[in-house]
Amino acid sequence: MAGIQEFTLISNSKSPLCQAQHKLPAIVFSAAGYTGNFFHDFNDGFIPLFITVNSVFPDNQDFILVISQAQNWWISKYGDLLHTYSKHPVIIPENETSTHCFPSATLGLISHGFMTIDPKLMPNSQALTHFHAFLDKAYNHGQNHPWKSNPPKPRARLVLATRNGGVGRVISNQNEVKHLAEEIGFDVIIFEPIPQTPLQQAYALINSSHAMVGVHGAGLTHSLFLRPGVVFMQVVPIGADWLAEVCFANSARAMGLEYLEYRIGAEESSLIDKYGKNSLLIKDPATFRGQNWSSAIMDIYLKEQNVKIDLIRFREYLKEAYKKAKEFMEKEGVR
Repeated sequence: MAGIQEFTLISNSKSPLCQAQHKLPAIVFSAAGYTGNFFHDFNDGFIPLFITVNSVFPDNQDFILVISQAQNWWISKYGDLLHTYSKHPVIIPENETSTHCFPSATLGLISHGFMTIDPKLMPNSQALTHFHAFLDKAYNHGQNHPWKSNPPKPRARLVLATRNGGVGRVISNQNEVKHLAEEIGFDVIIFEPIPQTPLQQAYALINSSHAMVGVHGAGLTHSLFLRPGVVFMQVVPIGADWLAEVCFANSARAMGLEYLEYRIGAEESSLIDKYGKNSLLIKDPATFRGQNWSSAIMDIYLKEQNVKIDLIRFREYLKEAYKKAKEFMEKEGVR
C-alpha cells in the first residue's frame, strides 16, 4: 500500500478550470502496489474492476478508465483486456498537465476476496464464469475456438506450468515428470510464462488445452484461461495449503474446472535438506506459522522451497487427470 499514490478529495465552492471536459463518468484506481505480479494484477486489479464496473454500471453504461501509476509496459501488456472494459483511451493522471472533468467518478475498486466474485453481491448474479467469458471476449475476439476450426491431435494436451531457478517452487525433476505424463498418454507442453509473454499467445495455448499442472505460484493465475470442465492440478508445497486454497482451488471450483490437488510430502521438499525432517516448520507448518504470515515465513515456504515429485505417487494423480481429460474430450466431441 505504501507505493500507491493517494488521491485528495476537496469540497470547494469554486469549480476547477476544465481543459478537458468529458461527458462520460470515470472509474479511478491505481495500478501500483504489486503491479507486475500476474496473480495480483488479476486478484487486486482486473477481477475487482469487473465487479466494480458491473456493480456501478449494471446497464452497460459507457465510462472512461483513469488509472493512476500505470506504466507503459503494463498498459501495453493488458491493452486488449483494458479495451474490453472501455473502448476509450486510458487516462493516466501522472502523465497529464491539464485538468480533466467528469460528470461523476467512482474511486477505488470493489473486491469480494481472493480470486472470487460473489453472485449474491452482484446486480445480475454474475460469477467467476462470467469473468471467464469476459476474458474470452478480450482474447478470442468472439471468434470460433481454434480447437473447433482446426481439430487438434487425438492425444490430450497437458500444459506443464514451470518456474525458473531463482524464485523457488521449482520442480527439480521436471523432465522426469514430463516423460511420465507422456508415458501415460498426454502431449505435454512446457509453459514458463514471463512478463513479456503476450497474453493473446498464452490464452490461445491454455484455452485449447485439456489439462494444466503446476506448482502453486502466480503463474497458475493462467488457470482463469481454462475452459470449464478442463483438468487443473495444483501441486501444493509444504506450508502453502491455505494460500493454495484461497488463491486457486476456490476459483477453479467456481469456474467448473476438474480440480485436483497434489500435496507434497516432506521427502519431496528441498526444505528437509536445510531444516531436517523433525523441524516444526516441516512437521507442522500451521503451528510454526501461527497467525502471522510474515515476509520471513513467506520466504521460507515460497522462495526457499523446491519440490522433487515422487513419481510413483504422482503417477496415480496423472492417471486420474488423463481419465478426466479424455472424458472432457469425448463430451466436447474432440477425439
